[in-house]
Amino acid sequence: MVVPKIKGLRWWMISLIMLGAVINYLTRSTLAVSAPTLLTDLHITTQEYSYITAAFQGAIMLQPLCGYVLDVIGLKYGFAIFATAWSLICMAHGMATSWQALAMLRGMLGLAEGSANPAGMKAVSEWFPARERGLAGGIFNIGASFGSMLAPPLVVWAILHYNWQSAFVITGALGLVWVAAWLLLYDAPARHRRLSDAEARHIAAGQEQHLQGDGTRPSILSILRMRNFWGIALPRFLADPAWGTLAFWVPLYLTQVRHFDLVQIAMFAWLPFLAADLGCLFGPMVVLALQKRGVRLINARRGAFTLGACMMMGVAFVGFVDSPYTAIALLSLAGFAHQTLSVTVITMASDLFRRNEVATVAGMCGTFGNLGLLIFSLLIGGLMARVGYTPFFVSLAVLDLLAAALLWSLVREPQALKST
Repeated sequence: MVVPKIKGLRWWMISLIMLGAVINYLTRSTLAVSAPTLLTDLHITTQEYSYITAAFQGAIMLQPLCGYVLDVIGLKYGFAIFATAWSLICMAHGMATSWQALAMLRGMLGLAEGSANPAGMKAVSEWFPARERGLAGGIFNIGASFGSMLAPPLVVWAILHYNWQSAFVITGALGLVWVAAWLLLYDAPARHRRLSDAEARHIAAGQEQHLQGDGTRPSILSILRMRNFWGIALPRFLADPAWGTLAFWVPLYLTQVRHFDLVQIAMFAWLPFLAADLGCLFGPMVVLALQKRGVRLINARRGAFTLGACMMMGVAFVGFVDSPYTAIALLSLAGFAHQTLSVTVITMASDLFRRNEVATVAGMCGTFGNLGLLIFSLLIGGLMARVGYTPFFVSLAVLDLLAAALLWSLVREPQALKST
C-alpha cells in the first residue's frame, strides 16, 4: 500500500469543505468558551446551561434530514443553504437575554450545523477513490478540532476587547465569507470545469462498483434494516460523548474545578483540539500501515478505532491528578485518541454504503452520536454538583472500549472488499 500523494483538484475540494467544518465548529464552540462570562452576565445556572446545550444536541440529531436534503438537491447548493443559516443564527446569539432565548437559538443552530458531517462524507465519497478516503476523511475532520481549537483565543479576544455578544457576531460573519468562497469554487466532479481527464479517471477507477448509486433516493427504512448501519451508529452513540465533553464542558471544568481565569482558558483550552488535529491524521495513517501489512480495509479501520479506544483510557485519570497541567495533558490525549477513532468510524459510511446513500447514512449515524452526547450532557448538568466531573471522565474511557467491541461484532465486510 502506497500512501496517496496530496496532489490534484480533489485535495483542494476537501480542503475547502474542511474550512467549512472549521467555521462550523468555531461557531458552535463560541458558546462554550464564552460560557463563564455569559452565564454570569445572564444569571444562568449550570443546570440551565445543560438545557441550552441539550437544545443544540436535540436539534442536531436531525442530521438525517440534512443528509437527505444534500443527497436530493446536491452538495453545492444544499450545504451553502445550511451554512448561511448557521452563520446568521450564530450572529443572532448576541441578542439573547435569557437562557430560554439561547436554548431556542441553539436548537436552530444545531439543525443547520448538523449538515457538516453528512456534507463532508458525501464530498469524500464523490471525490476520492477508496484507498484515499481515510486520509481525505481525516483532513475533513481536522476542521472539527481546528475550529474548536481556534475558538478559545478568538472568543476570549473578542470578550476582552468588546463583549461576549461580539464573539458570536464575528464568528457568524466568518461563515458568510466562507459561503461566498464555497459557491465560487466548489462543484461535483462530473461538473467541475477544472477537473482534468486524468484525475477524473483516477477517481473513477478507485470507486467500488458495488457502491455506485443508481440515482434513486435513499430509503431510510432500508438503511435501518442493515446490520452495518447499526455497526457504525451504536459505536458512535457510545464514543461521541467524549467530543461533546471536550467542546462544551471543558471550559467550565477548568473554571469551576481548576480555577482558571479567562486568560488561562485562552492559553490552554485549545490544546486538546490541537491534539485532536493530529489524531485526525494519525487514524488514517494507522489504517494505511495496517493495509500495507495485508489487513483488509474494514479490519484496518476497526484496528485504528480500537487503538484510539485504548488510548482513551487516559481520560479516566483527569479527575485524580493534582496538577491542572497534567489534567490538560490527559484531556489533550483524549482529544488525540477520540479523533483517531472517530475519523475511522465516520469514514466507514463511505466504505459500506452506496454513493446516493452516504450523506443520509452519515446523518443517521450522527443522530445516534449526538443522542449519546445529549444524554451525557444532561447527566453532567444534573449530577455534576453532587458527584463532580470525575465519574464522567471515567465513564468516557469505558464507553469507547464498549464501542470498539460493537464495531468488531456488528460490522460485516461486503463481499467485494473481502476479495481485495
